[in-house]
Amino acid sequence: MSSGVRKTDDGCGHFATVRARVRKIALKLRVHAQNDGFDLLFGDRIVLRHHIPCPAVVMARGNPDITMFRGNFRISDSPADEIAPAEWRMADGGIEWLHDGVPVARLSTKGHELTINALLPGYDRLRVRFHAEPGECVWGGGEQMSYLALNGRAFPIWTSEPGVGRDKSTELTRIMDSEGMAGGDYWNTNYPQPTFLTSRWIAVHLDASCYSVLDFTDPGFHAVDVWSDTANFELFAADGPIELVSALSKRFGRQPELPDWAIGGAIVGLKSGASSFERLERFIDAGTSVSALWCEDWAGIRETSFGRRLFWDWHNGERSAQRYPDLKSRIADLHRRGIRFMAYANPYIAVDGDLFAEAAGGGHFCLRTDSDDVHLVDFGEFDCGVVDFTRAETRAWFAERVLGREMLDIGIDGWMADFGEYLPTDLRLADGSDPMEAHNRWPVLWAQVNARAVESRGRTGDAVFFMRAGFSGVQAHCPLLWAGDQSVDFTRHDGIGTVITGALSAGLVGNAYSHSDCGGYTSLHGNVRTEELMRRWCELAAFAPVMRSHEGNRPDDNLQFDSTPELMACFARWSRVHAHLAPYVRHLCGEASAQGLPAQRPLFLHFPHDPALFTVQDQFLYGADMLVAPVVEQGADARDVILPGAGVWRHVWSGVDYAPGTHRIAAPIGQPPVFYRPDSAFAALFAGLNGVL
Repeated sequence: MSSGVRKTDDGCGHFATVRARVRKIALKLRVHAQNDGFDLLFGDRIVLRHHIPCPAVVMARGNPDITMFRGNFRISDSPADEIAPAEWRMADGGIEWLHDGVPVARLSTKGHELTINALLPGYDRLRVRFHAEPGECVWGGGEQMSYLALNGRAFPIWTSEPGVGRDKSTELTRIMDSEGMAGGDYWNTNYPQPTFLTSRWIAVHLDASCYSVLDFTDPGFHAVDVWSDTANFELFAADGPIELVSALSKRFGRQPELPDWAIGGAIVGLKSGASSFERLERFIDAGTSVSALWCEDWAGIRETSFGRRLFWDWHNGERSAQRYPDLKSRIADLHRRGIRFMAYANPYIAVDGDLFAEAAGGGHFCLRTDSDDVHLVDFGEFDCGVVDFTRAETRAWFAERVLGREMLDIGIDGWMADFGEYLPTDLRLADGSDPMEAHNRWPVLWAQVNARAVESRGRTGDAVFFMRAGFSGVQAHCPLLWAGDQSVDFTRHDGIGTVITGALSAGLVGNAYSHSDCGGYTSLHGNVRTEELMRRWCELAAFAPVMRSHEGNRPDDNLQFDSTPELMACFARWSRVHAHLAPYVRHLCGEASAQGLPAQRPLFLHFPHDPALFTVQDQFLYGADMLVAPVVEQGADARDVILPGAGVWRHVWSGVDYAPGTHRIAAPIGQPPVFYRPDSAFAALFAGLNGVL
């Protein structure tokens, strides 16, 4: 029962609940028996096919091995007593699978609900093989950073650090693997989700938080492996991808429209203490359209071998006062000028922080399994307690005491709600739940706490927090994603291009808004920013709903946008492009609210009849009327651009019209390939971009 991912060897299946959300057509599950098996149909579409050469369900007893180090996990399994039952019979309105004449698993249907149970004690690994048709393309999996189309690969669903490098063939990945399993691979992501969509315009969602694997390595079926004896699925079907994405966004919850301030200019990220305010003035003097100042170091810093880290003690106390004297007044001054102030928080508290004793005394931390002591996690040269969000009192305490009183009440308008993927599997939770089951739910609980704080101050739709971690259901609480900690380079699996793939994949499962650290974040082992990278990242960031810069983990070793007049002018120009597009982004926010459509869209979303578009992940539609093809290859001054559909596309910078097809487009720095529909209601706005530069 191989998952197709090196040491991970899983079986799967489990209780499946299938609920249809269908436009116009009322679909029902029904069984169609054949000579050696049966088909399970959803309307006229086969979703499950069982026959002797390929049983629909495989079962086993699991034997897992799980290791975690600083948010990086190594998970493997050695399943035993595997059963792939071929014999079946109709029983009580459903189906029983038999092995040696004994019932071992059961399938039952009721309306749109499908239920599969393992009937043998101790069998806690199930694999369900969903039907696949030749040439069928598959997407989903949450926020996938390396591949938009999932065909031919397996994707473990487990929120974790993505890794640095994420490519086992590179020296950087090998170094990071040797330094604490930190290199990662193509499937590692902060935000996995056990949901996949196919080009038959159906979607399957596993309604479970346990470890699972979406396995598309065999073209004959789509396998879902679940570490449980029971599994819940929901099935969706639609006439096309727009309707399908809309249905999924409705299921998981749609984000509020972004506020005008968040889309109306750049969020300037600076973390040099009080001097950040003076540096901001230089951005403004250079002509930057500034919407907010983001100072993640507002609560203090500590120096580590990884770089300058934040002091994880989220309150406006002595360290904050030393780093940012009279912060509340400084924030009020910015507000009077129409500039917001943003900060940072995460769901952990350092043992040497002022809040630690208060949190411990209130019973707000996860505990050790062998005592009532706080379970401490090494986050890289400092230890922290994990705030236990399974406890209602703790969720209320963190939302009110930390995010409310310490942040919102002093005028902070938003923050990076970092982490959420570190929950260890060897601790004790207040609600008694299994950490293996709770691990993937942790980002959703973290999002709920942040949303609760914002709502408590009546600021939903105004204050904005953004997250990198996620799982099924985070969409209903998190208003904005960011793509995580990309390396400061052009590498295939961890560089600038992964920002596009992450936004497109996350958008298909209900996340309307995504953005990135403009300039990249992770700088290790001599890997530092280049001027070319920073210029190209500005070009990419301007065409996301939110544009935000970051100084990275080693700011003193890297170029910053205020390092040279040329870089400052570059950032200022593209901030004005971003601000110029605000009326169009407001239109996209309306579409996200009404239909659940993401701002940045894969080409096939609007052109589903062209299979050649199914795997395109290095360019995107910005809404329906604009096409953006960022340059994400080092040294490139031109690139191939696919212009889909019928009707001409107009090149923004030259005004030249191009017919549909593939074209080689000049792309010098400062002119990334961007096109628009001349018949768009926003054509005049788009045409005005040339004047902004």
